[in-house]
Amino acid sequence: MVEDSTPKPTTGPSGFEGVEPVLSVRDLVVEYKTGQGLNDAAHRAVNEVSFDLFPGESIALIGESGCGKTTLGLALLRLLPKLGLIPSGEVTYRKRDGSLVDLLALDDQQLRRFRWSECAMVFQGAMNSFNPVLKIWDQMLDTVRSHDRSMSKHDVHDRSAEVLRDVELDPDRVLKSYPHELSGGMRQRVLIAMSMLLRPQMLILDEPTTALDILTQRAIVDLIHDLHERLDFAMIFVSHDLAVAAELATRVATMYDGKIVEMGDVRDIFYRPQHEYTKSLINAVPTVTEERPEVPSHG
Repeated sequence: MVEDSTPKPTTGPSGFEGVEPVLSVRDLVVEYKTGQGLNDAAHRAVNEVSFDLFPGESIALIGESGCGKTTLGLALLRLLPKLGLIPSGEVTYRKRDGSLVDLLALDDQQLRRFRWSECAMVFQGAMNSFNPVLKIWDQMLDTVRSHDRSMSKHDVHDRSAEVLRDVELDPDRVLKSYPHELSGGMRQRVLIAMSMLLRPQMLILDEPTTALDILTQRAIVDLIHDLHERLDFAMIFVSHDLAVAAELATRVATMYDGKIVEMGDVRDIFYRPQHEYTKSLINAVPTVTEERPEVPSHG
């Protein structure tokens, strides 16, 4: 049985001493209603989670399927399905001008302005994220118009071409294409490009390499790493792939049963894990460096 050892936020990890966090989460609870009645029991998917995310930092959320990683990411942007509830907790975002925003208190119009311009999310399964009957250009235009009506159509086109070049795609080809005319890796790159259209300060990526082959995964990881280095946005990376987490994160948070049971510097987590569940996750990854017993021959 895994004990409850949810960490409390500190004054900041190494390298961020004296820096104010861009996102502060305190005792966040997310529940899903399990029935239709008002008095039906609710399943607690995220249980009193607390952490800080600092400017330019990358936090990886790791853990088994169903531990609450994706639900936590959706809750931060208030994108939970209808049966999802946030009964308690605090989520505070610090804008570039230093002003603080209570994300749980925003109304629908305020949320619309916050999403994409301040924080964007890249979902797993790129094909499910696109409208199959609209060209990429139309979907980029709709994205900007939905969250920022101040940009002209010409400016949106120029910005779309710019972000597509940032993810190493040809704008002339991609903007005229339907989603099914692009490969899986290209669609994932387009999703990442769309997330950067309005220059958000924070990105949430929900297992963006899961549905891709191993070579394409490698290319997407390198792309995300390069973009993070160049654009210096804060990032929350949801993953069950420990190798990807180790490469992209500055800090790692281990989730179990809706709780963060361990959080620390990426090297500490992978080389000096303290929690038994973190140790189990790391030990579950097969190694290719140890000697393997030979299979006896029968013949």
